[in-house]
Amino acid sequence: MQGEDARYLKSIRLKSLNANTDITSLARKVVEECKLIHPSKLNEVEQLLYYLQNRRDSLSGKEKKEKSSKPKDPPPFEGMEIDEVANINDMDEYIELLYEDIPDKVRGSALILQLARNPDNLEELLLNETALGALARVLREDWKQSVELATNIIYIFFCFSSFSQFHGLITHYKIGALCMNIIDHELKRHELWQEELSKKKKADILLEWLDEDPENQTLRKDYEKTFKKYQGLVVKQEQLLRVALYLLLNLAEDTRTELKMRNKSIVHMLVKALDRDNFELLILVVSFLKKLSIFMENKNDMVEMDIVEKLVKMIPCEHEDLLNITLRLLLNLSFDTGLRNKMVQVGLLPKLTALLGNENYKQIAMCVLYHISMDDRFKSMFAYTDCIPQLMKMLFECSDERIDLELISFCINLAANKRNVQLICEGNGLKMLMKRALKFKDPLLMKMIRNISQHDGPTKNLFIDYVGDLAAQISNDEEEEFVIECLGTLANLTIPDLDWELVLKEYKLVPYLKDKLKPGAAEDDLVLEVVIMIGTVSMDDSCAALLAKSGIIPALIELLNAQQEDDEFVCQIIYVFYQMVFHQATRDVIIKETQAPAYLIDLMHDKNNEIRKVCDNTLDIIAEYDEEWAKKIQSEKFRWHNSQWLEMVESRQMDESEQYLYGDDRIEPYIHEGDILERPDLFYNSDGLIASEGAISPDFFNDYHLQNGDVVGQHPFPSSLGMDGFGQSVGILGRPATAYGFRPDDPYYYGFGPR
Repeated sequence: MQGEDARYLKSIRLKSLNANTDITSLARKVVEECKLIHPSKLNEVEQLLYYLQNRRDSLSGKEKKEKSSKPKDPPPFEGMEIDEVANINDMDEYIELLYEDIPDKVRGSALILQLARNPDNLEELLLNETALGALARVLREDWKQSVELATNIIYIFFCFSSFSQFHGLITHYKIGALCMNIIDHELKRHELWQEELSKKKKADILLEWLDEDPENQTLRKDYEKTFKKYQGLVVKQEQLLRVALYLLLNLAEDTRTELKMRNKSIVHMLVKALDRDNFELLILVVSFLKKLSIFMENKNDMVEMDIVEKLVKMIPCEHEDLLNITLRLLLNLSFDTGLRNKMVQVGLLPKLTALLGNENYKQIAMCVLYHISMDDRFKSMFAYTDCIPQLMKMLFECSDERIDLELISFCINLAANKRNVQLICEGNGLKMLMKRALKFKDPLLMKMIRNISQHDGPTKNLFIDYVGDLAAQISNDEEEEFVIECLGTLANLTIPDLDWELVLKEYKLVPYLKDKLKPGAAEDDLVLEVVIMIGTVSMDDSCAALLAKSGIIPALIELLNAQQEDDEFVCQIIYVFYQMVFHQATRDVIIKETQAPAYLIDLMHDKNNEIRKVCDNTLDIIAEYDEEWAKKIQSEKFRWHNSQWLEMVESRQMDESEQYLYGDDRIEPYIHEGDILERPDLFYNSDGLIASEGAISPDFFNDYHLQNGDVVGQHPFPSSLGMDGFGQSVGILGRPATAYGFRPDDPYYYGFGPR
């Protein structure tokens, strides 16, 4: 007859039960060997075994997932188990033992712990306030006298902490705060032990160089004895630390409790504990740190304690669970730029790359590497590892239509570096990527290809073979995201030998491009790529003429009006105008048939540096070929420069007039009686004519050209190409990558000094 008393229950442990077990045979064996089960119950036993087998299978998947996130419960510690079997009915006897000497207290706490480890007893123990009060009192008073006693009592409360509904009980007896004090004390004790051991070790090393004599032998034996004692103390201490930290980890479910722990320097204690060698303790410590690392304040504490240097020794390591949880902690920390720098400095990059070949750690290692690859200064470092060949292998072996997001994102980042791209394109790399991207219409893979296409050099010329394939994707029938990436890739192909006119005609791209420029015809991302594409093909004079005849320029001006607040649009549209005035065939269309020059004059003093640069270069070319616009441009430059100059002079005057108020006669007035424009020093400097930033009148500019035999608007274009309106060299303008002057392949210069 089954009762609630554990004495009347018989447990049968089925160690051999697994997914392949023959349930019928096992049930028969159980009935035969257990005399308490009547043979008539065979069917019921078989049913129970079937249930246990299925439950085991269903739980195995969950166990695998939770394996890395939650450490195992601590087992009964070595040296603390007792031969007696505890009985819940004898609790009064165990409580009395807590009032005796230390050995009796250890025995009593061990018996209560034996009961507490069975979850069925916790509710009954909870009702026994006398027992809980006595345990809390003994822990508070005697924890320094016996590590075993402290471990047993904390373990009892740990059993309660495994269930959220009992956390109030632990808070009531202030066990959490007490555990914090115990952990802090034990860590300091460990430091003292290490210091003492270190001194004796140094003495032992010195003795090795001396002659063998009885006194030296005694000292050596003393060191060996001390070392053995130290090892024994560390084992017991780590058992105590493990159960105390696990209790705190359970209590930290409540973020308010976690904040209290943080205020008591829990992070510093945990990072100190990373110096231990006990795998089970380290798993617990790293799990706790991982939980804490999601809050910035805790992460900053970890930075102060140089946590990355301590974690690097664990990668790689033989213990799977420890390696897994350490990688997850590093992933949390890798969201911080400074910590990513530290990871690279301590040599984690090749170690993480080596883990890409291990199926168990591939995903998490890739996520950490992805974060590192976000920093441009570290992208080139991947070229010196075997990372890129491994990633290419993963890409080509992926059987799904869509590649894993982490993998393709990582590849996109790496493709922004020129050296990496050379490795990616080795062999048939680009051919395989293009084949897969076009087959599955994968926009992210095409984004990677687009990044590859932006780098000048041999890799860009490889794209000549795929211009037709890419142009064929530019249509309304394809997915917009994919078309955007294809357009962006084509727009990057600034290859002199490429016949863009043939491409535009063969694939009928001009109507498509013109249609997308209409306001509201497409999303802004697609329209911007269309504008950039027009800028690229306009480098070819025959293409520029073709586009001008199609009426694209008025459409661009209309788009410029609609997007005048968007610097990116403005910059790229102006660059199209620059390309158009660059070619003789389209120059007259821009200058005489549109209002583009007027828009350019308005944008001459835009706050964006890239827009000003493209604008100035375009206006300088216009000024070379149209006398009327040249005068307007010069007048505007004159007005702008002098308004700035006068404003500066007036402000200087105000400053100096304030000095006169205080009777300072020594300072000469900045402006004399005459007009400031008659001052010769405003027009000349030690090198001759002042640069274009100076305030020069249009008449002076014309006189200067006439004196030098030039007639504005009549000299041939090539002879003056690359000169601004004031005779200063400006160089041939390259296509702006963005409105912010950033090209992905630009070199980066960073200081690596102490932060």
